Amino acid sequence: MKRFVQHIPNTLTCISLIFGFYASIAGITGNYFVAMIAIFIAAFFDFCDGMAARLLKAYTAMGKELDSLADAISFGVAPGMMLFSFLDTLIYSLSCNDLVLYKLFLLVAFVVPVFSGLRLAKFNIDERQKTSFLGLPVPAHAILLSSLVVVLANGVHSTYCILPQLAELLSSISPATMLIFLSISVVATSLLLVSEIPMFSLKMSSFSWNANKMPFILLASAILLIFFLGIAGIAATIILYILLSIGKNKRTRNN
Repeated sequence: MKRFVQHIPNTLTCISLIFGFYASIAGITGNYFVAMIAIFIAAFFDFCDGMAARLLKAYTAMGKELDSLADAISFGVAPGMMLFSFLDTLIYSLSCNDLVLYKLFLLVAFVVPVFSGLRLAKFNIDERQKTSFLGLPVPAHAILLSSLVVVLANGVHSTYCILPQLAELLSSISPATMLIFLSISVVATSLLLVSEIPMFSLKMSSFSWNANKMPFILLASAILLIFFLGIAGIAATIILYILLSIGKNKRTRNN
């Protein structure tokens, strides 16, 4: 029985890897919504495998390495595939004949798996990241980018946003503006992956308000943001997570 229990976390990790691989296929073929959902499911199983390892006390060296390899695919390669496909579509819509410029913008998609790999390698050897994170976690980054691609590709009308003002604003954005905005966003958020900015963890050992104030605030905000903004609210939630973490860090230093 004990031997069986030890395999549960690794099994959950493999399921996360399967959905990450499926997200990669869907992303490169332009099925952005399907790819986003697959990344969300991969993130769910990634959360479950860590929780299972803690609850069952089934930590193994193999499990740690497998988790990083699965994360590299699910949260590095998969969103990178989505970005490559969407950036290629945007550039094609602009009838861009400048081959050098074309390749430069496509290279932005390669930034995501590279920096995700650097982040995961850094996390594995950094003993400071036991109860919190330094830099943006790769699942949060993948969720941010995948939801952003879906909103830009499909528009908020088809992503369940109930605010007409936002729908009107996004529908007026030109492909060139999308290309520049997305490229800058990808580089900026990828740098956050390897930054030294402390990010609070969503792992809760109790339901105490004082001990889990930030996770509770983020959860309540996420419900409201997703209700009003739809899929755009998912991206907004990750941005809020980054801002709350920076704010908490500043308050801690001031105290």
